[in-house]
Amino acid sequence: MPSRLAQYKDEDLTMVDHLVIGAGVVGLAVGRQLAQRSGSTLVVDKNRQFGMETSSRNSEVIHAGIYYPKDSLRTKVCIEGKNRLYAYCQQQGISHQRVGKWVVAQGAEQVEYLHALRRHCAEVGVPAELISRAVASKEEPLVRADAALVSPTTGIVDSHGFMSAMLRDLTESGGTFAPNTSVVAIQRDRGSYRVLVTTGDAETPFMAIRAPVVVNAAGLWADRVANMLVADSHPWREQYRLHFAKGRYYVLDAGASARLGVRRLVYPVPDKNVVSLGTHLTLDLGGAIRFGPDVEWTSSNTNYESEGGAPIEEVVRAINGYLPAVRSEDLGLGYTGIRPKLQRPGGAFCDFVIREESDANMAGFVNLIGLESPGLTSSLAIATMVDKILH
Repeated sequence: MPSRLAQYKDEDLTMVDHLVIGAGVVGLAVGRQLAQRSGSTLVVDKNRQFGMETSSRNSEVIHAGIYYPKDSLRTKVCIEGKNRLYAYCQQQGISHQRVGKWVVAQGAEQVEYLHALRRHCAEVGVPAELISRAVASKEEPLVRADAALVSPTTGIVDSHGFMSAMLRDLTESGGTFAPNTSVVAIQRDRGSYRVLVTTGDAETPFMAIRAPVVVNAAGLWADRVANMLVADSHPWREQYRLHFAKGRYYVLDAGASARLGVRRLVYPVPDKNVVSLGTHLTLDLGGAIRFGPDVEWTSSNTNYESEGGAPIEEVVRAINGYLPAVRSEDLGLGYTGIRPKLQRPGGAFCDFVIREESDANMAGFVNLIGLESPGLTSSLAIATMVDKILH
């Protein structure tokens, strides 16, 4: 494909000021932000419509920003993004609810973790309150907790409605969205980038684009897009290598949901390196209960099949740690998502990559890599950050 791209003459190139690769929630947010500036903005996605991968296969939670290191990008953009997202939903009439969340502890060691987490929340300016077993039992009689950290600014959102609103903003500001458009080659050329895409059109199967600004928001494919620009020996090959964590969600049947009557999100204490927030309880906007995701490391970023996961009995045991009334027969398999992680299996915490690559002699190329949770919550703040980096 690079050789095909090199065959295009300058007069054959489609010129845009900003090219955004990927129309998930982050790509749409960035495209919307850039389209509101002068100049042309094009957002491309290989799928038939926006948000068909990680952005539509998640818990739809508006996260508070309580888990990650104080000075990390994840904490910064999550807290800022949360505030922007609530305001945007209110302004645009997007369905959302500030339902709140409990992180529940079982045993003295986990209770001590909650005390540390509350101190962390105070340091980063996120509201949080620690409640006792007695108070928790009064509020949620069926939830088992020796203590609970209450996060009142956690919520849920209609992610499709959110993305639809951002796409509308993008097009109303003069931007363009091109679905069924896959990036297959990128070359640095005289201060800008030549990008070859497939179009899905039989008569003109390829199109070449020139753009001085390219934003790589390709999600599960972001490392592969970045690698199109570099040699096999380049540090990006290892630095930006993604690892894929597959997670299944389980739906509680309507009768069990009514019997439990849980009114907020409930999360167990996360693992040490926050690889996962645990098999947690979330609500949808209709009040239905679902659990997940579990974690299965996989080499595939396309296999959403449900087989190969933990036995349902194991899932129920994890849930019963904080909600003993749930039974195997109450659960049905819902859907599966895949998270793009820079953190390798068993590895330490990895922060988001939000980087304009001038230091790599690629001015105007922005890599957004490893944007898993809380990417949805953070998306509007990430877009603002990208805009500031470029302008």
